[in-house]
Amino acid sequence: VQLQASGGGLVQAGGSLRLSCAAFGRTGGSYNMGWFRQAPGKEREFVAAISWSGGRTVYADSVKGRFTISRDNAKNTIYLEMDSLKPEDTAVYYCAADQRNYGSSPLRYDYWGQGTLVTVSS
Repeated sequence: VQLQASGGGLVQAGGSLRLSCAAFGRTGGSYNMGWFRQAPGKEREFVAAISWSGGRTVYADSVKGRFTISRDNAKNTIYLEMDSLKPEDTAVYYCAADQRNYGSSPLRYDYWGQGTLVTVSS
């Protein structure tokens, strides 16, 4: 499966953005999906994950209450609604997928998108 993330951009602190991640290829299976981010000079970190059915979600403490992950399986797409953005949210955001695993470790995911840059100005 191939993943394509989009929706990044420049936004002022306190603003909102919605990221999308579309899946292409062998999408007939059920994939658990996640969002990760990597800021310059830092390691990739977990943001949020959603189970294949959408019934389970988990968030990093740093984004809980501000970000919402969702999915539309009919469109093979997941979303990350980001509100009350802070300068420390600035990073390249990556989506990831895996048929078996779900959770916060990037090692659990076999498929990755190319990333979309989010820049939050103060």
